[in-house]
Amino acid sequence: MADPKQRLSTNVEGDFYVDSTCIDCGTCRWMAPDVFDRADSYSRVHRQPTDDITTLASLRSLVACPTGSIGTTEAHDIARVSAEFPVRIADNVYHCGFHHRDSFGAASYFVARPEGNVLIDSPRFSGPLIKRLEELGGIRYLFLTHQDDVADHEKFAERFGCERILHAADVTSSTRNVEIQPQGTAPLSLTEDLLIIPVPGHTRGSCCLLYGERFLFSGDHLAWNRDMHQLYAFRTACWFDWPTQVESMKNLADHRFEHVLPGHGAPCQLDRDAMNEQMRACLEWMVDVS
Repeated sequence: MADPKQRLSTNVEGDFYVDSTCIDCGTCRWMAPDVFDRADSYSRVHRQPTDDITTLASLRSLVACPTGSIGTTEAHDIARVSAEFPVRIADNVYHCGFHHRDSFGAASYFVARPEGNVLIDSPRFSGPLIKRLEELGGIRYLFLTHQDDVADHEKFAERFGCERILHAADVTSSTRNVEIQPQGTAPLSLTEDLLIIPVPGHTRGSCCLLYGERFLFSGDHLAWNRDMHQLYAFRTACWFDWPTQVESMKNLADHRFEHVLPGHGAPCQLDRDAMNEQMRACLEWMVDVS
């Protein structure tokens, strides 16, 4: 929980607040946009929750916050909210919450499959989440989209005995023991319904995971920009090579999907035709800013 003594002056008066330990990751701003926005390079409460829906979204943001920078002046059942994660997004796909500071607050996702569950990127290794994941059948694969969002991968591998997946180009000393290390840029079928799509650009070994030809877990390669009202790529956070990322996006546009679940920003759902249009608009923008 946050420290009321460090409460930012930009917060409106009331129950919820953000303190000065905020790292501006934006998690709360996409999880509860009616309550949180950005001011002076921090998140803040711009409007207090007004009903059960916005209060729950704010409490989930508090639990998900990677730095514990969100606090309340009133008592709430945080344990109950913590136990709700992972929270279902659609069908058998869930948002894990419990974002990790080492991943700059990137989101992690969970897919419940009869053939074996999949965790996408690493959340915090937190007791309430571990309990729920065990109840849901554990983890068969831990897919790491790129080297930045590996966080507590070793703890999850030890607890669940899952096979970790990280492209060889992004393997470092802390991930050298990852069990599956794809190479090259050609798509690779992990299973019948899981396709690994290398998308170098953000990092040399960035990859997306396409599940069931519907759900694209895009890491830091592709996200929805609320201000632009379109899909986009993080131009100012391209750590390897922007022209390479443009080419990767062209290749990704050959695939069909309905959901984009990014590391940073809100999940996005469109029908396939609308998603195709968005991919074209994204590519045009990427070329323009090259």
